[in-house]
Amino acid sequence: MASFSTPLSGLLANNQALSVVSNNLANLSTDGFKGETPLFQDLFYQQYGINGAGDPIQVGVGTNMNSDPTNFSQGTISNTGVSTDMAIQGDGFFQVQKGDVTLYTRDGNMTINAQGYLVTQDGAQVLGYPATNGVVSNNGPLSPLQLSGTVTSPPKSTANVQLTVNLDASSAVNATYSTPVTVYDSLGTSHVLTLTFTKNAANSWGYSITIPAADVGQSGNPVQVASGTLTFNGAGVLTSPASNVTGIQITGLADGANTLTFNWNLYNSNNAGVITQVASPSSTTATQQDGFASGSLTGFNIQADGTVEGTFSNGQTMALGQIALATFPNNQGLLRTGSNQFMASLASGLPSVGIPGTGGRGTIADGALEGSNVDIATQFAQLIATQSAYQADARAITTANQFVQTALNLIPIP
Repeated sequence: MASFSTPLSGLLANNQALSVVSNNLANLSTDGFKGETPLFQDLFYQQYGINGAGDPIQVGVGTNMNSDPTNFSQGTISNTGVSTDMAIQGDGFFQVQKGDVTLYTRDGNMTINAQGYLVTQDGAQVLGYPATNGVVSNNGPLSPLQLSGTVTSPPKSTANVQLTVNLDASSAVNATYSTPVTVYDSLGTSHVLTLTFTKNAANSWGYSITIPAADVGQSGNPVQVASGTLTFNGAGVLTSPASNVTGIQITGLADGANTLTFNWNLYNSNNAGVITQVASPSSTTATQQDGFASGSLTGFNIQADGTVEGTFSNGQTMALGQIALATFPNNQGLLRTGSNQFMASLASGLPSVGIPGTGGRGTIADGALEGSNVDIATQFAQLIATQSAYQADARAITTANQFVQTALNLIPIP
């Protein structure tokens, strides 16, 4: 009977709606969760005839929950200070791989597994663009991002040395002043060179650069690798050499490194001499060189464009990879798979994967998480409406039952 089946459809539909609202409320604190809204539609109508004006007389036979679209609006972003936490500001999903299955998520609560890979809390590997020697390639396929373990910063041999030095103009002839400078070879081994300045005459100083004999496989006194003369004018300004000393070479390094070739920059980028001669005690106020030893990864941070920048024990920074984001033509077509993850479907369309901040994709906020976008007040209002509708449908069934009982009572019992 329609009087029973029609309100029964309402009971079933509102029971489904209650499940949706309950799931939303259960995930109030779930990072990156997107709430759903239960939507109803009426079912088909039975036509009983027409009225005197020719209009159809129709009676509906109930309702069902025809959809529960997901609200993909931005959730509140909160700082956590954890370097592996990420929040997407704007559109897009992290692309992750779990076994052979590619999934998508807004939940940026990541961690590093035992192999050094960036993974979700359930172990899915986060995909991005790999980096080779600090250079990210955005043209190749995505791959899991390894952010620790065997990642190292390779050494760099010194190519330029610069010292800011004053030589005492009041020093006696043959007076000397020595200052050290550390340089690095191609293997990352450090060597302490000694620069010795000897006053030859007024406004003239000789210089000698030496390295410990053991560093070049010898014994005895330090080995000289360069020498020359510095000339100053009456104001203490360096006039000769008129340019930097280039091509200083150290060969036969005991550790087997390549020949170390570097420049001694006597002038800065403004072509002003960094070595002066005035009547003040000889001193070195600054030492600069551009080489460094190898380093191990000590930490990393994630830029707005998804670039993962590693910090190493040698003081260097280097790109370790770049997080990728995916967008879809129809987010409503995504299939929920649990664990705050989605799967692409025919309805969602193919993902467009690229760099954060491009192609309509959002940017990355490092050390932060996006909260659930479920509004508790809205859900409670929906809960009240669902409860009221359920009670009304139940009352309709009770009333229909009373009709039936009344009709049965019209029949006399023999």
